[in-house]
Amino acid sequence: MLLLATPGIVYFLVFHYAALFGNVIAFKDFVPFQGVWESPWVGLDNFERMFNDPAFWQASWNTVAIAALQLLFFFPLPLALALLLHSLARGRVRALVQSVVYLPHFLSWVIVVALFQQMLGPTGMFGGDVAFVTDVLSDPDAFKPLMVAQIIWKDCGWGTIIFLAALSQVNHDLYESAALDGAGPWGRFWHVTLPALRPILILLLIMRLGDILTVGFEQILLQRDAVGPEAGEVLDTFVYFHGVLGADWGYSAAAGLFKGVVGAVLVFTANRIAHRLGEQGVYK
Repeated sequence: MLLLATPGIVYFLVFHYAALFGNVIAFKDFVPFQGVWESPWVGLDNFERMFNDPAFWQASWNTVAIAALQLLFFFPLPLALALLLHSLARGRVRALVQSVVYLPHFLSWVIVVALFQQMLGPTGMFGGDVAFVTDVLSDPDAFKPLMVAQIIWKDCGWGTIIFLAALSQVNHDLYESAALDGAGPWGRFWHVTLPALRPILILLLIMRLGDILTVGFEQILLQRDAVGPEAGEVLDTFVYFHGVLGADWGYSAAAGLFKGVVGAVLVFTANRIAHRLGEQGVYK
């Protein structure tokens, strides 16, 4: 079992933990030809410049807004769909429905965005004289809800896997006992299903908070130009355009480090709150 886990462990050690040392360039005027250690040290200059940059705060606001919408609308939907599949579908019907709702997860964002463009674009199936539809893809006000709608369509079904596995472990005798005591469907959900799922829900919520400022780089990059950076720029694309394309490595590393620190603080805080509520959380 340890040998089977070795490739995954090596992956995280190399590309996640060892890569953390690269954050030192956030405190340097990094020049690739000079290397990490030979590049001049500038201290907190990159952070001072970042905090005084209106574009950074606009990207931060867009990131938080999309993340909040995802947390509010996307996070509960896999649970609702899992409950529906668990209670209503059986046998082949359930297997068929699961296969259908899982399928969009395996499509790349290039294909998903192309599908939405074919449906909502001016030359798509809803194009023509329907003005309020043809403006969706280029409307800055509709950009954030559109991002959430796309991720719901793509990943809602895939998110039911964990909840379906947890629901399968709930003792059905508890449901029968609750029904004999007069509990209706809502009462059985509140007093039997929800307590059984609460550890999983809290674990997933903590993990989501740690990754909350990552709202879909590829998805947004493919559609950012249609609405402009004021509405479509997020922290990941901000780092990409300033670092990879603009070669401003130290400045983009500072933005990426800021994002990572915020995520770490959210995880530690949420995990401590979970412990005070009597839950295990991510770690003890």
